[in-house]
Amino acid sequence: MPFMSDNAAPVHPAVWSAMKAADGPQPPYDGDNLSAALDDAFSALFARPCSAIWVASGTAANCLALAAMAPPYGAVLCHELAHIERDECGAPGFFTHGAKLILAGGDHAKMTPESAGARLARVGMGVEHTPVTALSITQASEAGCVYTPGEVAAMGALAREKGLRFHMDGARFANAVAYLECSPAAASCEGGVEALSFGFVKNGGMGAEALVFFAPDMIEATRYNRKRAGHLQSKGRYLAAQILAMLKGDLWLDNARRANAAAAEIAAAAGERLVHPVEANEVFVRLNAAERAAVRGAGFAFYDWDEATARFVTAWNSEDEEVMALAKALRGV
Repeated sequence: MPFMSDNAAPVHPAVWSAMKAADGPQPPYDGDNLSAALDDAFSALFARPCSAIWVASGTAANCLALAAMAPPYGAVLCHELAHIERDECGAPGFFTHGAKLILAGGDHAKMTPESAGARLARVGMGVEHTPVTALSITQASEAGCVYTPGEVAAMGALAREKGLRFHMDGARFANAVAYLECSPAAASCEGGVEALSFGFVKNGGMGAEALVFFAPDMIEATRYNRKRAGHLQSKGRYLAAQILAMLKGDLWLDNARRANAAAAEIAAAAGERLVHPVEANEVFVRLNAAERAAVRGAGFAFYDWDEATARFVTAWNSEDEEVMALAKALRGV
């Protein structure tokens, strides 16, 4: 019974149908009418003008955004547990031609203005030092926790005060919005976010993520960088079709609500074993080696986050019977 990663979840039937419907003749690359519809679709979703492009992976979405924010001699401030730091094989430096990451702390993998400001205060001045030019936060965080609109706005205020561009890694943005029960804008751009990596693959897509710019000065360079990075796919209409299908009728939000509800059921069973509050679709549970072996022996697949913690991830298609079985197994260890 799979609880390793929402990346392993199947493609939603509506996405397959939309890709099939895109089979008709269309101009290549991003010249098709589906790709052209992305700007209007996301502008409607966020209730403000924005520009959106598709890419095939979250890594590309994150790093193309950072390449528009950080020069080769610059740096991006992020949490020490951020995906761009731990799980992208140095891709930010690769895409930016040398910019580095500077790391800050914060509970539950979330930075605060205090933790970020303290780290910025330790960055030297002058050409001998690497200037920080951008700030990146993750919504929901690598610990499955969510920045409230107020917390996003506080980080945005810090970015403006320090003259930093503001990026949000939203690989699980849908889960965050579903938890907050707020508008997508309140969870992002109303707080000052200038570029959002809007994840769809973890939430029912096949191979398409959206990079949404609320700051108009970054889109033109990013179109060139997308091509240089090998992400301007010749049959781009199939990526656009996936994204539009997920936006239609708020499927992206419905899928996230289902995943979040499944995680909440597991969290209730874990009780005091929880390492972090469960606010999205990731559940971190304290289990020793013998307990993890017992849960695996009962037929469940999951990741060992560290020597004392197991991570369970739910998805849009998590079966009620499997969720209840896992909850029962956790109560029994």
